[in-house]
Amino acid sequence: MADTNGRPATPPPRDNSFPSLQLTPEQIKRIEINRLKAKARQREREQEASTSASLNANKKRPLGVTSALSKSPTAPTANGSKPLKRDSRLGKYFEYDLSKMVNSKGGFLLEDGKEIDEEKRRKEKERERQRSRQNLDPPMHLDRALNPKCNECQSIDINQNFKKVFGCLVCKKCEHNNPEKYSLLTKTECKEDYLLTDPELRDEELLPHLLKANPHASTYANMMLYLRYQVEEFAWKKWGSPEALDAEYERRTTEKKKKKNKKFEQGLKELRKRTKEGVWQRRKDEEHTHVFGALETEPNGDGKQVCHTCGFTIDVEVF
Repeated sequence: MADTNGRPATPPPRDNSFPSLQLTPEQIKRIEINRLKAKARQREREQEASTSASLNANKKRPLGVTSALSKSPTAPTANGSKPLKRDSRLGKYFEYDLSKMVNSKGGFLLEDGKEIDEEKRRKEKERERQRSRQNLDPPMHLDRALNPKCNECQSIDINQNFKKVFGCLVCKKCEHNNPEKYSLLTKTECKEDYLLTDPELRDEELLPHLLKANPHASTYANMMLYLRYQVEEFAWKKWGSPEALDAEYERRTTEKKKKKNKKFEQGLKELRKRTKEGVWQRRKDEEHTHVFGALETEPNGDGKQVCHTCGFTIDVEVF
């Protein structure tokens, strides 16, 4: 039996008036329950069929309104006022105002109100500007004869940094193969090993130097690197010969050791003096001075005095 929409309708309840269909109340109840379950299953199948027929281009179901009677966790509550409880296992979260954040190029999010150190940024840019002046490569000529050549192997593939900074024509292969001549020395090594001074090392006309970023901090002064053979030539000219440099180095080392030993002996002497004075003062403080009381006369005529502090007694003749 169908209704006007072509949809099958629920059949009417059976007439139990026939003598051959005498059912008990329990059987009638079970039949009605099964009928209602079958009707509910049929309604679900019809709803699934209509939903699958109305899929969009991406084969997704259209958005729908979740019923308040649904058991879904996103279903609205009865009064619609209580929000969903957040899962405590997700931990804490923070909300940031992206319009107030500053890109510090460090991969971190700065807190609101924390200002950027402009002085630090200015120093970083200044150090980078100083290094960039030495990183411009000169053009190459098409004619090989016009290009400068390496002093060791006559190759045109020379190190442009060495040419611009030190005026030295050498390729990277020869630089690597001759470290005793083309290796780079730091400013500290030049001062300690070759006994050069700061004014001499700062003068680019006497000793040109290559600038590198300081490995300790970007705001620190750039490293000053010197070519070994140029430093050695300047040191031989200053001290006269390698032997004279070695003699001056030994003299300064000996003098430094003498000063260090003298300072150590002086400190040890002061320590002994302080220790001796402390022991003497402690012994002096430990010495006891008797404080005797009034003279007491005994029946036999002898007198005695007793120390108030330690109880020491002395006999006194009474005249």
